[in-house]
Amino acid sequence: MRTERSISSCSVVNPWIIDTTLRDGEQAPGVVFSAAEKTEIACLLADAGVDELEIGYPAISGEEQENIRNIVALKLPVRLSSWARATWGDIESAAASGTEAVHISFPLSALYLLLMKKDYAWVQEQLQELVTKAKHYFNIVSVGAQDATRADVELLKRFVRDAAACGADRIRIADTVGIATPSSVMCLVGNLKSVTSVALEFHAHNDLGMATANAFMALEAGCQAVSVSVTGIGERAGNAALEELAMALKLSESYKTRIDTTQLSKLCAVVSSASGRVIQDQKPVVGQSAFRHESGIHCAALLKHPLSYQPFLPDQIGRGKSEMVIGKHSGSASLQHFYSGRGVSMTRKEANHLLVFVRKKATEKKRALQPEELDTLYNTLFVKTL
Repeated sequence: MRTERSISSCSVVNPWIIDTTLRDGEQAPGVVFSAAEKTEIACLLADAGVDELEIGYPAISGEEQENIRNIVALKLPVRLSSWARATWGDIESAAASGTEAVHISFPLSALYLLLMKKDYAWVQEQLQELVTKAKHYFNIVSVGAQDATRADVELLKRFVRDAAACGADRIRIADTVGIATPSSVMCLVGNLKSVTSVALEFHAHNDLGMATANAFMALEAGCQAVSVSVTGIGERAGNAALEELAMALKLSESYKTRIDTTQLSKLCAVVSSASGRVIQDQKPVVGQSAFRHESGIHCAALLKHPLSYQPFLPDQIGRGKSEMVIGKHSGSASLQHFYSGRGVSMTRKEANHLLVFVRKKATEKKRALQPEELDTLYNTLFVKTL
């Protein structure tokens, strides 16, 4: 049985990465994965080296249970977990799906308890009953505090202590509406670690655009696990993005994961296609513009050293070469490089002369120029008519 990793003998932290694309990701408005798409995504995630897949909410339907059972039957080299509300019916559905692990979610903030017409005494009773019973059906039982970042800190500490006493293997701290900041995460995790030795997980949402930063900070603060999704897909503004966190951890050199980052581009493309959610050009790590350059200063430096204006090389995420486009902000070095690739040797003086016309044309069209447009400009200026 695989377990959450901790600090290795060489002081490199080995965080446990949980992907929830097939559960929280599919809860994004308008997203529905077919059974075949779920299987493909699960296989790709396993191949990429994610530690655990939260593959669905079995109680939603019999069809969902069947989809989960089909993925379980593949015997992928990854822990599989299912999600449940704090009801025995949900947990029975999870048990019927055959996953090794289950996550049981509890309301913790005053607002969520009010909405459910419950109090903390009910939470305590359900913890004791459900965790104890679930341990007979699952190797791993995780419990979660919904809306934890809006809950009273002392109540949250009480929940963590109670969950540990009931035998929970991991406790999820959910920033359900994405209001956390890195500094608040650092403080919260520190408070909770002071009252338990049970593994803590942070589940970040991206409503303020800080999900990946918060997930990273949770690990820095001592959480053993974080949950993410491919491209950050999920409810509202989504979750912490697997590809962003994976590269941040890799570049930090303080963390070691099993994730093969060269699989990230393909994985993101498959999820994008299956979800109908287009990957924006400026998307960190996997967006088209992540390795696309126009600025003359940047391109001149990149021609000398590819890491001068890039944090990592595109082949590290399974992409081809960086792209230099020619437009309003280009410089002479970019033009010389472009035409050299087309078998044309151009002097610096010629490039500067052509650059005036390139910038004028790009300004008129409000975009970078296409190769054929650049060929036309070159022919107009330098190729004499016989």
